[in-house]
Amino acid sequence: MEGHRAFPQMVDPTLAEMGKNLNEAMKMLEDGQKSAEDERDAKKYTRKDIPGPLQGSGQNMVSILQLVQTLMNEDEEEDSQSIRRIQNVGEQGHMALLGHSLAAYISVLDKDRLRKLTTRILSDTTVWLCRLFRYENGSAYYHEDDREGLLKVCRLVIHSRYDDYTTEGFNVLYNKQPVIYTSGASRPGLGQYLCNQLGLPLSCLRRVPCNTMFGSQHQMDVAALDRQLKEDKESGKLPLLLVANAGTPGAGHTDKLARLKELCHQYNIWLHVEGVNLATLALGYVSAPVLAATKCDSMTLTLGPWLGLPAVPAVTLYRHEDPSLSLAAGLTTSQPVEKLRALPLWLSLQYLGHNGIVERIKHASQLSQRLLEDLKDVTSFKTSVEPDGNSPVVVFKFFYEGSGSGSTINLSTIERESDAMNQWLGEQLAALIPSCAVDTVELEDEGVCVRFNPMMTSAALGTTIEDVDQLVECVKVKIPIIHNTLQLKEEFRLEVERIAGLTYVVDYSWAGLGVLRYDHVSEELDGSRREAELEKINVSLLKKLNELESDLSFSSGPEFGAEKNCIYIGMATEDVDVSELLETIAVMGREIEENSKLLENMTEVVRKGILEAEVQLQKANEERLLEEGVLRQIPLVGSVLNWLSPVQATPQGRTFNLTAGSLESTEITYASKAQANGTSPPPTPSLGHAKRHPGQKLFKRLSRNSDAMSETSSISHLEEVENLEASPTPEPQPDHPPEPPAPSVESHSEESHEAEALDTKTVESESLR
Repeated sequence: MEGHRAFPQMVDPTLAEMGKNLNEAMKMLEDGQKSAEDERDAKKYTRKDIPGPLQGSGQNMVSILQLVQTLMNEDEEEDSQSIRRIQNVGEQGHMALLGHSLAAYISVLDKDRLRKLTTRILSDTTVWLCRLFRYENGSAYYHEDDREGLLKVCRLVIHSRYDDYTTEGFNVLYNKQPVIYTSGASRPGLGQYLCNQLGLPLSCLRRVPCNTMFGSQHQMDVAALDRQLKEDKESGKLPLLLVANAGTPGAGHTDKLARLKELCHQYNIWLHVEGVNLATLALGYVSAPVLAATKCDSMTLTLGPWLGLPAVPAVTLYRHEDPSLSLAAGLTTSQPVEKLRALPLWLSLQYLGHNGIVERIKHASQLSQRLLEDLKDVTSFKTSVEPDGNSPVVVFKFFYEGSGSGSTINLSTIERESDAMNQWLGEQLAALIPSCAVDTVELEDEGVCVRFNPMMTSAALGTTIEDVDQLVECVKVKIPIIHNTLQLKEEFRLEVERIAGLTYVVDYSWAGLGVLRYDHVSEELDGSRREAELEKINVSLLKKLNELESDLSFSSGPEFGAEKNCIYIGMATEDVDVSELLETIAVMGREIEENSKLLENMTEVVRKGILEAEVQLQKANEERLLEEGVLRQIPLVGSVLNWLSPVQATPQGRTFNLTAGSLESTEITYASKAQANGTSPPPTPSLGHAKRHPGQKLFKRLSRNSDAMSETSSISHLEEVENLEASPTPEPQPDHPPEPPAPSVESHSEESHEAEALDTKTVESESLR
């Protein structure tokens, strides 16, 4: 086709390959026949209110695909992972994408050919999936939302258990309320979704707790379920359906499906199973707990992520003998077009073949086993493993093992902060090793953990054994950082509480060294002004800290955090001198506060000085008027009188001393030909860092037991600052003779640029001649 010749100009190879496959498929299906009809001239309609590309006679395929590519790459820097997934879908992904195009083309066939073709596609795909996943004599429902299959199954069970539901509807449910049971480890919102879609109240939903004493903490408590079934039966309710897990969404554990199936058979309720562990049913060896899922009444398979197939539907396999009820529930349809949902799977399964399907699932399981083996040699980590150990989901977390009797670490505090540490670790691993696609999950009894689930990601991302090994190496690198930060947290808290002007802020969700606030603002200010002053000082302090050359990171905390006007200090990658760090922060905060006060004081003093100067100027003019007389004030007459009889008057000027904040006479200046120096303001604290080795960064301590760091042979940084404040400042000696006096005012503060701007302002009055 014409569009095909232009595809090599496309930058994205995926889009070019899709277009090529689509063109070739269209040629084969049309059997080389081309329309002999000439294109008729079409009337061109122009509408000014139609935006952009819709104007004119339309765009060609190349232009449209280029527009799609531009839109996909628009946020490439922020969303690079999604772009990479599209580019790595592979040949089997192209087959799945091609299936959607073919489904649209097949839908235009005549009814007889369409019915025969869709029946063949649907039956083939259903038979293949039932054989692959050991689910004999099953039917299949293909759906886009992976919860929709369970919803249709619930409708089927309601039609089966309530004979008059088709005619009576809600009335039969009101007389005998149905009950749906879900596990405490099920994905959030599943039960609410079912009740909302079925029009049932939330009282129809019962949550079964997980084991707390025997078995896995993530498995459904069979004894508790038995008690709930008896209670509901005795209260006149109708137990309807149980949703179990073969691989919980969090930890990947499998419920005791054999026991649950016996209990469901006893109470005549439907058993539905879902979970990532169902993928292992396609392997040669299947663990007994997962194999029991083949006896359940229905199961949902998510083949897209398992096999790396984009845009393929999920499949719900079920067993039921009455096709009319399946049709009423929506599990089957008489519309041939809806049966074409299975076409992408039909094409992809044939492309992969049995060996390709098994190889992808097996590879994901091997990745999990490799990670489990490597983590056994890593200290300070524990894994949440299913009893049989065959789950493809690996959940692990850092835990503090404690130290010797001399440790000052509060273990209860460490446990509360471990969630933040594991959250930080998961984010670091996800950023450094994106091909492993690890994430964090919060489990009820174990807190925040790091999860590796290759069954859902490895086929799309192409995860390899080398990636897993690199992940473990990255974990080993992060362990010393976590240990070092935890060991310094208590020292950080004590030092903050010791130093005046700093306030320790408790935030267990922060994984770094700690959180503090510079809080040495005058209590005389009202609430709003004090809060504004705090914010201004801490913002300036944070900016200065980030300008320092250190391995620590300083931030204002999470964007939607509860604490405001705080400084969040990140992880301690090296042994940090906490005392020096906090004393430096206190000194810098004091500098910022004093400079701010100095500027405010100068502004107020200058304002008062100007008012006082105006009063004195007016008074001086009145005195001069009395001395010289009224005639000398008249311009022409005064000039003649001053020429005939000059007035020998001494200039009576005024100079404004910013340091003293007062108006002074200029007589001394004219007499000594030099401007007198006022009292110098007290020096602001300066940063005097401790002696350090060449190349050593700020706040870095070479050795925790170093003699140079002993308390008996060193003076703290705070004491050095206090000594600097107490010592007198010698006045500088001039290197050359003083210059002639100038009516200007100097400021002795060198800390504030704004104060320097005010130094040039003088208020001086001269006598009128």
